[in-house]
Amino acid sequence: MALPTKGRVIIDTTVGELDIELWAKETPRTCRNFIALAMEGYYDGVIFHRVVPDFLVQTGDRTGTGGGGESFYGEPFEDEIHPRLRYAHRGLVGMANNGEKNSNDSQFFITLDRADELHGKHTLFGRCVGDTIYNVMKIGALELDDNGKPVYPPKIKSIRIIENPFEDIVPRITAAEKRAQQLARERAQREREEEMRRKGAKKDVKLLSFQDEEEEEENLTFKKKAISRPDLIDNSEQLALSLNPDMLVPSKQSGSKEKSKSSDTKVDFIEQEKSKRQKEDSSIVGIREKHAKEEQSVLTERQKKIDELEKDIRRMKNKQEGGSDSEEERAKRKRKTTSYLDEEFARYEKSRGLKSKRDGKGKKVRDEGDILAKMSAFKSKIKGVLPEDDAEEGAEADEVEKTGEGEAGMEVDDDTGFLSHKLYFPKGNEEEVSKAERDYEVIDPRQRSARAREEEREKRRRMKPRDGGRGSRR
Repeated sequence: MALPTKGRVIIDTTVGELDIELWAKETPRTCRNFIALAMEGYYDGVIFHRVVPDFLVQTGDRTGTGGGGESFYGEPFEDEIHPRLRYAHRGLVGMANNGEKNSNDSQFFITLDRADELHGKHTLFGRCVGDTIYNVMKIGALELDDNGKPVYPPKIKSIRIIENPFEDIVPRITAAEKRAQQLARERAQREREEEMRRKGAKKDVKLLSFQDEEEEEENLTFKKKAISRPDLIDNSEQLALSLNPDMLVPSKQSGSKEKSKSSDTKVDFIEQEKSKRQKEDSSIVGIREKHAKEEQSVLTERQKKIDELEKDIRRMKNKQEGGSDSEEERAKRKRKTTSYLDEEFARYEKSRGLKSKRDGKGKKVRDEGDILAKMSAFKSKIKGVLPEDDAEEGAEADEVEKTGEGEAGMEVDDDTGFLSHKLYFPKGNEEEVSKAERDYEVIDPRQRSARAREEEREKRRRMKPRDGGRGSRR
C-alpha cells in the first residue's frame, strides 16, 4: 500500500500564522511524529528558543532551553534522508537533533536562507508556503541576547491540522483533554491554598482592638489550675482530697478531642481530594465522549458525500450506456404543461382585458358573452359582403371603373371590400414539378450503391461465356 502523499498544518504563533506543507510520502515516520505531538497539544505554549540570523529559527522544546524534547514513540527515532529533498532555499522545515545521527525527538527548525551544510545531516520533512514565510522572517529579525535566544521570544499558541495523511493515529491524550486537566489542577491548587490559608490564620493580638473584640474579651472566663505541693503534706489522704479528680481527667479528654479533631480534618481532606479526582475523571470522560461524537459526525458527513458522488457516477454511466434515468429524476423533470389554447387565451386576456365577474365565493369568473357577440357580428358581415357569383363581381368592377372612384374608395373608414377577396390556386402543378425535376437532383447513396452492385453483377455475367465457365487467374 502506497504511503500518503500530502499533509498540511497551520502553526498559530504570537507573530502570525505559519502554513506548513508536509512531505509525508518521503518522510512518513517524521511526519507521523510531528502530527501526533500536534494532536496531543505538545507544542502549545512552546517558545522559539534559538535564532541564528540568516540561517534558521528553532523551537519544539517545552523546557525552552534547547536541551529537552521527547518523541511520540517514547525514544529518539532515526533520520529519513531523501536524496531529492535538499536545503536549497528559505522556509524549509527540518528536524533538530543533539549532534548525533538518529537522535530526533520533538525539536524542529525553519531555514532563513540556503543551507547546504545541512544536507544529509538533518531530516527535511516540510516547507513553509504562501505569504506566511514573512512571519518566519520576522522571527529571524528579533533582538537576541548573548546566547542567541530572543530577548522577547515568540510563542506557539496552537497547531491546527488541515490535512492529516495518517488517519490511524490515536493520540495518548488530546489537546482539549490536556487543557481540561491543567485547568482542573490549577483549580485544585487554588482550593488547597485557600484551605491552608483558612486553617493557618491566627488572631494577631498586637493589632488594635475594636469595641466588639473588647466585649468578647470581657465575656471570656479563665480557669486557673490548683497549685499543689505533695512534698509539704504528710498525710496521703489529705493529698488525695486536695487533688481535684477533675484536674487529671480533662487532660486525657482534651488530648482525645484534639486527636479526634485532627483525624476528622484528615478524613475531610481525603474526601475532598477523592471528590476532586472524581470530578476530574468525569470531566475527562465527558471530553472523550464529545470527541468521539464529533469524529462520528465527521465520518457520517463524509459517508454522505461519498454516497452522493457514487450516485452521480451511476447516473453518468446510465446516460453514457443509453439507459433511462431514475424515477425520481423523471418525476422532477415532469412539470404541468398548459395547452396552446390556454396560453393564447391568457395572452389575449392580458392584452385585451376580458371582463371578469366574481361569484358568491369571491372567485373570478370569465365573461365571454361580448366575444361571442363580436364573432357572430363578424360572421354576418362576411356573409353579407361575399358576392353570389362572378358576374356580379364583374359588374361591380365595371361600375367602380366608370365612377372613377378607384383608390378613393379604399380611404373610407367603413370600407368592407377586403372581405370579398378570394384566393385562387391553379388546378394542375405539372409545370412546377417538371421545373423541380430539372433544377434539383436528389442523390440517394443507397440507390448509388445498389446501382453499382447491379453493374458489377452485369459485368460478371458478360465475362462468363468468354472464359468457358472457368475462373481466370490474373
